Amino acid sequence: MHLLKWLYPGMRFKRWLFLFAIGVLLISIGLTIIFNYKYIDGVEEFIFRIVYTATGTYNYTITNVVGFLVALIGLVIMLVAMRMTIRSIITVLLPDSSEKLVDLIYEKRKLDRGPAITVIGGGTGLSVLLRGLKEATNNVTAVVTVADDGGSSGRLRSEFGIIPPGDLRNCLVALADTEPLMEKLFQYRFEGKSALAGHSFGNLFIAAMTQVTGDVEKALMESSKVLAVKGRVFPASTAKIRLDATMQDGTVVEGESQIPLVHKKIKRVHIFPRQVEPVASAISAIKNAEAIILGPGSLYTSIMPNLLVNNVAETVRKSKAIKIYICNVMTQPGETDGYTVSMHVKAILEHAGIGSVDYVLANNKPISPSLQEFYAQKGQYPVIIDEDEIHELGVGFVKADLINETNVIHHDSEKLAHNIMQMAYGLKTDNRRRKKKY
Repeated sequence: MHLLKWLYPGMRFKRWLFLFAIGVLLISIGLTIIFNYKYIDGVEEFIFRIVYTATGTYNYTITNVVGFLVALIGLVIMLVAMRMTIRSIITVLLPDSSEKLVDLIYEKRKLDRGPAITVIGGGTGLSVLLRGLKEATNNVTAVVTVADDGGSSGRLRSEFGIIPPGDLRNCLVALADTEPLMEKLFQYRFEGKSALAGHSFGNLFIAAMTQVTGDVEKALMESSKVLAVKGRVFPASTAKIRLDATMQDGTVVEGESQIPLVHKKIKRVHIFPRQVEPVASAISAIKNAEAIILGPGSLYTSIMPNLLVNNVAETVRKSKAIKIYICNVMTQPGETDGYTVSMHVKAILEHAGIGSVDYVLANNKPISPSLQEFYAQKGQYPVIIDEDEIHELGVGFVKADLINETNVIHHDSEKLAHNIMQMAYGLKTDNRRRKKKY
């Protein structure tokens, strides 16, 4: 019955199907004239009369030419019918892009052949990287922290008992292949003094979808369809966790949003409860990755919470994929004050274990004095590259221009993606891991 729908009135399909059938018939007649007419009763005399009437003579060469021309006309008609059939379908499905069909197919096939990359982290840094990676491969998976307890995400978390949707929303939008208006809609934040003030539409959408579907993974899958997401987004866990930090002076700070506010040196971070189950799809994405990327993002409050979920760090360590940590460009007040690149890496190794980082990627583009002075007023300074100390940890090191320097300093998504793809293709990890000196 579904096939018969192609014959419904107004489909603009039947005419081209009929024309295609005529082409097939003419090709059959032409081939019959060339090869088989002498073996079919009455055909030889019929062809003889046609050829003799048209040319005044008769021989096999002229007959073959006639057969070839008939078959050629049939082939041309078939090709025209096929072209018009495809155009009729494409103009309905892609009315604005029908002339770019070949480009769309080529891009889709090329991206589908890209390496499988799993990115672990959270915050704005992760979404910046994803924006670049989606232009290089469709096989991108983001494993996102669920420890956020501030702002709109924190309010929705406490009011509805769901995992915080903010970082998940940012990743979905970053991987989206949709109209700019839809992206603006998901990022729109309500203003004023109402109960909605401070909430973003995307957070509310994910929260509502979670309530409707009853499952956050399914909610993210359905949201991905709305935004035409290239790749996948998973929370590290669906458990409601809290991030705590033990400081160097022994004090304990509870809550992700509170940790940077005390302005003390962090010794170690923990999640509460200590034992939470990971999302199976996130673990699978880490296992099947060709490259695992940690960061960029807040070291202790965006990257570490993922690695503290059961089985995540262990799966990263056991993976044969190349593991790259993208170091922050600037230090973060209350979190990484005075940190060098090696100190960032050392913190990850302390929390996730030896073998969790193969290479560190860091920015080496100089930052202008005016911007350094601007950031210094906020207590932020460029992260110093201490290459010898990095190698002492048994970790490889790649430095490159990674930033987009305007009136603020941010990682550049295209530069990040370009360097990650170069490393993913060019650096091959050995099963015999480099002996860690750390």
